[in-house]
Amino acid sequence: MNANFSQFLDTALGTTPAGDKWRNIVSFVNYFPGRGTLLERTFNEGEAMGEAKGVLRVLEVRGVPVPDDVREQIIACTDLARVSEWLDRAGTVERAEDLLTDTPEAPESL
Repeated sequence: MNANFSQFLDTALGTTPAGDKWRNIVSFVNYFPGRGTLLERTFNEGEAMGEAKGVLRVLEVRGVPVPDDVREQIIACTDLARVSEWLDRAGTVERAEDLLTDTPEAPESL
């Protein structure tokens, strides 16, 4: 169900008996992880957004400049696994752009 429609109905029905029934229906969560339900996708997107903020914060604290186009890509990413990988790597990359490569650069041998 479209989240906007759900919110619209909730607001439109207000505190009426129909509104109470609506909230009772939508509050029942039949959750099966990995099924890609709206609830799961929304949760994962929220988690990705939080981790993206963490990536940017780690880079900021380390003094690594983040170009606007890279910042936008990091913030726009809703793939939780990818953003988690970026967060793991944010503490070691030399340049913010390096996060967006598919494979981390191996350090050069001495």
